[in-house]
Amino acid sequence: MSDTEQETPARAVTAMVGHVLALAAGWTAWDGTPVRTDGRVYTPHKAIRRVADHLVDHLAELEARLAGEDPQPDHWHASASTTAADLAPFTADDLDEARSRLTRLARIWAVRLDALTAEQLDASPGEGWTFRELAHHVAESTYYADAVGDLS
Repeated sequence: MSDTEQETPARAVTAMVGHVLALAAGWTAWDGTPVRTDGRVYTPHKAIRRVADHLVDHLAELEARLAGEDPQPDHWHASASTTAADLAPFTADDLDEARSRLTRLARIWAVRLDALTAEQLDASPGEGWTFRELAHHVAESTYYADAVGDLS
């Protein structure tokens, strides 16, 4: 079992957000040149958008499955599209907004995951990953921030 799999699901998600925000702290120095990774383009704004979208998308899935409903399919353009907003300078205000948004989303995840029993985490209702696996999948959102990297 990897270190990530040994972490509690809530800790995996909050640690991911901590990692993303630690990198984002240096993104106010970004020179405006998009970073190419794995055939896609990444910028500070795009990385924050993708992390937030991933958190929202899978939280909606988790909540729907707990309620006995089929999750609503997402319609994100994901990493395939880079918007004009993604290319904007990343300012101190943007960093502050990212901190607020991602910290609150991580807290929602942590509260929800910590309220589930081990059985609920591992024998999750509906189709798809268990909620434990889902949380560890969401924790892989560090990919987007790592694509931009440490710019401090």
